Amino acid sequence: MLKTETHPDYPPEEGCYIRGNDRSPVAVLIILKWDQDKVPPEIERLVRAGAESGAALSGTLQTENIGLEKVICNIVSNPNIRYLVMGGPESPGHLTGDVIRALFENGVDEKQRIMGTESPHPFLFNISPEMIERFREQLTLVDLQFQGDPDLVRKAVWSCYQEEPVEFMGYSLYDPGAYPEPPLSGTITWKVMQPYWEPEDDKQREAKRKAQDLMERITRRNEERAAGSEPSGGDR
Repeated sequence: MLKTETHPDYPPEEGCYIRGNDRSPVAVLIILKWDQDKVPPEIERLVRAGAESGAALSGTLQTENIGLEKVICNIVSNPNIRYLVMGGPESPGHLTGDVIRALFENGVDEKQRIMGTESPHPFLFNISPEMIERFREQLTLVDLQFQGDPDLVRKAVWSCYQEEPVEFMGYSLYDPGAYPEPPLSGTITWKVMQPYWEPEDDKQREAKRKAQDLMERITRRNEERAAGSEPSGGDR
């Protein structure tokens, strides 16, 4: 099957992952609900199982916004990756696994909010719509969430490598070759570093705009006073 070169910057984003075979058709993503310094051995075993069995990238993810944006950036820069094997528990405060399923099933709305999830902040503000759609089109999700067996991860990765379709837990898996478009280059633009502060509707956006205007007027007034000048008439 056809394989292709990754983008020269692949993988463009740093993260908690192991880089393996760049021509592999599969990445492994284990949902994390602990701080990085408290990751239990069973989660580390799942990540190692993905890497050791031939995944292009195998790592963990906790947050449903910026963390997921990094995953998307890394994967769309490698068209050889055609499957995302997701495992691990759910992250209670983020519902990251639910977000990933919703992204594949429903996509995002015009505000780049992932549709159909109960997660509190499922926004992908810092990447382009093109990258989001490429991620959805390029990949098939293999959902192993709540399955804690490393051998199951190994079997999933092995199945994705096969030249002919094999049955695996209700999925028909094989290596279809690289996605037939060039790799997408890009990193997070950091337009929004705290998505949970973003307004969700027009009323909230107007309130935020007014608050920002007030803060700017106060800042200008303080700067003018510090410089020894009187505030302008429009600021009184």
